[in-house]
Amino acid sequence: MKRWTIYLLMLCVVAITGCSHHQAAAESKIKIGIMLSESGLGDQSFNDSAFYGLEKARDELGILFDYKELADTGDYKTGFEELIAQGYDLIIGHGPLAEEDLRIVAEEYPEQQFAIVDSNIDLPNVLNINFKEQEASFLAGALAGMKTNTDIVGFIGGETSPVTQQLFSGFRQGVAATNPEAEVLERSAGTSSDEDLGAKLAFELVVEGADYIFPPAGTTGKGVIQRAQESGGYTFGLNSDQFYLGEETVVSSAMKKIDVALFSIAKDLVDNGELTIDELELGLKENGVGLAPIRVIAMTKTEEERLNELKNNIINESILVNE
Repeated sequence: MKRWTIYLLMLCVVAITGCSHHQAAAESKIKIGIMLSESGLGDQSFNDSAFYGLEKARDELGILFDYKELADTGDYKTGFEELIAQGYDLIIGHGPLAEEDLRIVAEEYPEQQFAIVDSNIDLPNVLNINFKEQEASFLAGALAGMKTNTDIVGFIGGETSPVTQQLFSGFRQGVAATNPEAEVLERSAGTSSDEDLGAKLAFELVVEGADYIFPPAGTTGKGVIQRAQESGGYTFGLNSDQFYLGEETVVSSAMKKIDVALFSIAKDLVDNGELTIDELELGLKENGVGLAPIRVIAMTKTEEERLNELKNNIINESILVNE
């Protein structure tokens, strides 16, 4: 009987110390929280790319992460405050619309580490993550300029922001590089979450003769892609390879590799216990942006070589793409 009592006591000790060990291990892991932009998780673009980057960091670096959505919090500030209360080591604001609220909470919590994507906040506890997305949109524009049959191409922006302007500037410059005679028609949706509006604006451009349309507009862009597919036109995806949204119309995607950026800052945090990166700006040279594989349309060898030449000229800075 005495032996059984001792044995049971030993099992209890092992169970208790084992639980304590696992709890301590969980508590020692880096925790990252992100406040997603208005289109939310499942947008197959901006937010999903961020999620994939943190998911990879979880699987390969052992971090813990969670996210908040506007549909649940009502505003960005509430989401940030909830993440702060939950003790996250790093809190990320995803997109320029989060800038104002992130600035407020970053000033209120100077010891908390923050990061923001596609924006700039001049505070010591905020890491700004930006991309030279105009370099990717330049290549999309160059491709559209090469392949248009009407010499008319279109651009439909989502949220009005410096990023949207960068994308338009690069796209227009790329079109001019391969087809100086082509006209670039522009429309602004003013939102990244209205599929029906995207379809309406796409129809307007198709009627005006645009056969290639670049819609950096989140969920609004999905409407553009669907309308273009119905009308026999061509489009480009954004942020991730969006070929699956329109397998007869999406010729490529101007990829902004948010997943690469978030994985790199997670690694910095895991390796050093704090962020040692002051600013992060990724372009073609840093593998932070680029074109997805070209599908749907046929490319000649000369066209492929020209597109590759333009890409290399951007990397070696023979071509400077305007913001």
